[in-house]
Amino acid sequence: MNRRNFLQSAAMAAASGSRSYSASDKVNIAVMGVRGRGRNLTSVFCGLRDVNISYFCEVDPRVIPRVAKIVEDAGRAQPKVIGDIRRALDDKSIDAIVVATPDHWHAPATILGCDAGKDVYVEKPASHNLREGRLMIEAARRNNRIVQLGTQSRSRASTQKAIEYIKSGKIGKVVAAKAWNVQRREDIGHKPDTAVPPGVDYDTWTGVAAAMPFNENRFHYNWHWNWNYGTGDAGNDGVHQLDMARWALGVDTPTEVSGSGGKLFFDDDQRTPDTINVTYNYPGNKLLIFEMRIWAPYGMDEQENGVAVYGSEGMVHIGRWERAWGYKVFDRKGKLVLKEEEGKDDPHGDSHARNFVECVKSRRAPNAEIEIGHTSTIQCHLANIVVRTGRNLKFDARTETIAGDPEANKLLRRSYRKHWATPKNV
Repeated sequence: MNRRNFLQSAAMAAASGSRSYSASDKVNIAVMGVRGRGRNLTSVFCGLRDVNISYFCEVDPRVIPRVAKIVEDAGRAQPKVIGDIRRALDDKSIDAIVVATPDHWHAPATILGCDAGKDVYVEKPASHNLREGRLMIEAARRNNRIVQLGTQSRSRASTQKAIEYIKSGKIGKVVAAKAWNVQRREDIGHKPDTAVPPGVDYDTWTGVAAAMPFNENRFHYNWHWNWNYGTGDAGNDGVHQLDMARWALGVDTPTEVSGSGGKLFFDDDQRTPDTINVTYNYPGNKLLIFEMRIWAPYGMDEQENGVAVYGSEGMVHIGRWERAWGYKVFDRKGKLVLKEEEGKDDPHGDSHARNFVECVKSRRAPNAEIEIGHTSTIQCHLANIVVRTGRNLKFDARTETIAGDPEANKLLRRSYRKHWATPKNV
C-alpha cells in the first residue's frame, strides 16, 4: 500500500469513530501553551468563525493577559484558564486540542489527546525524540484521530504550486535539493539557577522530562537550546525547510546521513548546535543537503531560510522574499525565468489551521498528517545525532533504528521521570 492510499484508508477508518458535523457546526478546542506560538495560533483560530476556543491550558499566569486581549479584540468569549490539560480532555464537548508547548510536551499531549478521543493540532517538530513520533502515529491510528503537524508550508498555496511545478518535469530530472536555516539568533548569555517565579507551575511545565532546577535560560523560548526540552534550531526552524525539500524530492527517510556541526559560535548557556552541515542520501539516488548557521546575519540567496531544488534543466527556489512567500524558477544557465508570489505572507498558518478544522469535520487526512510530520521530523533528529556523536549514520527505515551504533541508537529515545503524561512503551 502506498502512502497516499494508506492515509486515505486511515481517514476512512477515522470517520467511523467521530461525531458528524454540519458546515455551520463549531469545533470546540483547547489551546495548550499560549505564549509565543500558542498566542499566534489563538489569533488564527479566533479568526475562524466555526471554531470556539473553550480552554487555555497554561502553567504561567503571567502570559494570560496578552492572549486574553487577542480574544477580547476578536469579540469572542474568554476561554476558561486551566493548568492541567486533563480537565479539557475530560470535557466531552471538546473536539480537539492545539499543542503549542515546548517540544518535550508535544508527543505526551498528542498521545493523551488521541486516547481521550480528541483530534490534535500539534506544533513542530512532531516529537522531542524519534521514538515518540512513532508512538504519536500509533495513538492516532488506534483512536481514529485527525492529527496535523504545524508545518504550515503544506497548506501554503505558493509552496503547493512550486511542488507541482517541480514534479511536472519542467526542470528536468531532479536528484538533489538544499535546505538552509541561516539567520542570526541572540546570544542568551549565562544565568544562574533561581527560585521558580510566583504562580508558575514548574512541575507541570517540566512534565515527563528529567527534573532540573529552574533557570530563565531553560524556560520561555530558551528551552529550545537545551536537550532536556528542545531539539535546537534543526527542530525549531529547520524542520520547515527540510519538510519542503523532501516533499519536492519525493523522498521519505534517508538510508545514510553524513556531516558535522557543533556549537561553534556562541559562548552561552545553549547546549544545542549553532552550526550543522549534513547530507542525506535516499533510495533512488536522491540527495538532500541541510545547512544551519544561527549566528549568520546575511542568509543565503536573498533569504534567511529557504529551499533550492536542482534539476537537469533548471532549479526552483522556494521561500520568502521581503516577507512574501513564493518561488523562483531558473533555467539551466541560471537565469530567472519565473517568479510567483502570493502577496504578504500567511505568518501564522491561517490556511493550515483552516485545513485542520475542515478535516476535523470531514475526517479526511490533513495536509501535514502526523505520519508526514513524523517523517520530516526524523530528518531533524538524525542531523542532531550526527552532530552529537560526531559520526555518520546508516538508518533503517523499517525498524527506525541506526545500524551498528548503540550509542547513536540511545539518542532515538529519552529517559523519562515518573509522571502522569509519560507515554507507554517508550
